[in-house]
Amino acid sequence: MANGLDRPSSLSGLTEPEAKEFHAIFLTSFIIFTAIAVVAHILVWMWRPWLPGPKGYAMLDGATGAAHALVSMIS
Repeated sequence: MANGLDRPSSLSGLTEPEAKEFHAIFLTSFIIFTAIAVVAHILVWMWRPWLPGPKGYAMLDGATGAAHALVSMIS
């Protein structure tokens, strides 16, 4: 090698310990991100369910009128 280091090369350019360290950090970050996303989805579901209840989407009728008024003010 040009720099004098005798390192085994791989496709990523990382050594085995570096690859294991990167994998551990990536896995930990992915688990934390997934946990935050699951909690966020549960909180949004509790706030406003995605599937309609017995009354359907009747609770969104007021929001539709407000959205139409907002769009007409913008344009």
